Amino acid sequence: MNPRHLDYDGRRFHAPDGDRRTVAVYHQQDDLVWGEITGGAIRRGWTAGTRQPDGTLAMGYTFVLTTGEVVCGHTRNTPSLTPDGRIRLQETWHRYGPHPTTGTSTIEEITP
Repeated sequence: MNPRHLDYDGRRFHAPDGDRRTVAVYHQQDDLVWGEITGGAIRRGWTAGTRQPDGTLAMGYTFVLTTGEVVCGHTRNTPSLTPDGRIRLQETWHRYGPHPTTGTSTIEEITP
């Protein structure tokens, strides 16, 4: 698998160990990658960024939570494949604002 050649357009992702109601739908045009996120604790969310030459995704994000809180930050996502061939993204993220924090999480492609 060469992460520089993955196509994210139309792929759906969720956190396998998190709230599976939260789903991200990704789109891609050349090196530009963006997505819409909804469900679970997220009323509406957006992410946008670029696929880097090494295949990682450098992205910013904004979420509006069901509580009304707005959460913003940036993330670096490293792709790999699951044993059954789905895309897995290991995310290293940094959140801004009144509750800044950092962390890691994983999202995986949802099969149709």
